Amino acid sequence: MLQIYSLNTIIMLRYLLIPFLCVALCSCTSEDTTPVEQPVTENWYYPPNNSSEWTTTSIEEAGWNSAKLADLLAFLEDKNTKSFIILKNGNIVVEHYFDDFDESSIWYWASAGKTLTSTVTGIAQDEGYLTIETPVNNYLGNWTSLPQEKENLIQCKHLLTMTSGIDDSLGDDVSPENLHYLSDAGSRWAYHNVYVKTQDVVANATNQSWNTYFNQKLRNPIGMTGAWTNLNNLNVYWSNTRSMARFGLLIAANGNWNGTQIISESYLNEATNTSQNINDAYGYLWWLNGKNSYHLPQSQLEYSGSLIPEAPSDMFAALGKNDQKIYIVPSEKLVIIRMGESADGDNFALSDFDNLLWEKINAFME
Repeated sequence: MLQIYSLNTIIMLRYLLIPFLCVALCSCTSEDTTPVEQPVTENWYYPPNNSSEWTTTSIEEAGWNSAKLADLLAFLEDKNTKSFIILKNGNIVVEHYFDDFDESSIWYWASAGKTLTSTVTGIAQDEGYLTIETPVNNYLGNWTSLPQEKENLIQCKHLLTMTSGIDDSLGDDVSPENLHYLSDAGSRWAYHNVYVKTQDVVANATNQSWNTYFNQKLRNPIGMTGAWTNLNNLNVYWSNTRSMARFGLLIAANGNWNGTQIISESYLNEATNTSQNINDAYGYLWWLNGKNSYHLPQSQLEYSGSLIPEAPSDMFAALGKNDQKIYIVPSEKLVIIRMGESADGDNFALSDFDNLLWEKINAFME
């Protein structure tokens, strides 16, 4: 039976959506996906679709310190974690659930789901439906309250990089009357929900609903379950933890799923590297470690140093409110998933918890 557990007060009223989610989770159907380019599997393991099978690698085989696992899990439990998975080459090395949470329980991705939007936008570009360098109004018509000449400057890429120039102080409502000019597109980085208009671009460009295209091109081909729900103007994805791990595995394997190239490696390379000249630590809705400086949500300050100093320099991440995490380390072929309540206080994407967690992970993997 699928389970939902209590969230913080921001999400408490969402339980009416559970029946919809349960239907969506059980209705996954497979679709054929045409390869975009020659696949390179690189000895990754891919769990079969529509199956609970997933191969494992022992801690000893991974060469890690099993004596440190208990300390890592105790830390996670103390920090309000619901689930935690570590994949090595696609194989499960650690999978642990806390309290009454289990493999079938569903949870919200929060802003970690932004990377789903980035990925599906890339798929639509690969298929020739759109180009991210095109102005948004080519696909949506007039969609803001900006002067026409200023709206014309906003490309889809600016939405993916958080550089639209739209006033982010007016909240998450992305209706035209709430979208006002603050600076020219590309001149200012600001973490804002306006990125979600990219989903409308994909829907209009493909002449399909966002949910239909997402399911056909990403969710179903890699065996994910889950569904999008609209929560106070935020389109939030919910799934079990293994579905999040499947997505992380796809990205870690350069967009390949068991021989089928779901999204082009070239687009993913752009998406997971610095995308503009303001926030070095931001790609196309992905957070990037190992850069010289970074910006944080709700701030215009620039901070020196790496985003998560204890994490590997090549790590990049999907980060969501209250510590939803997908960490990907290409050099080690690692995917690490954390779902749960906020580790400490509420946060938009990043907190001290990231660095503390990586200290524990490093000790375990020493």
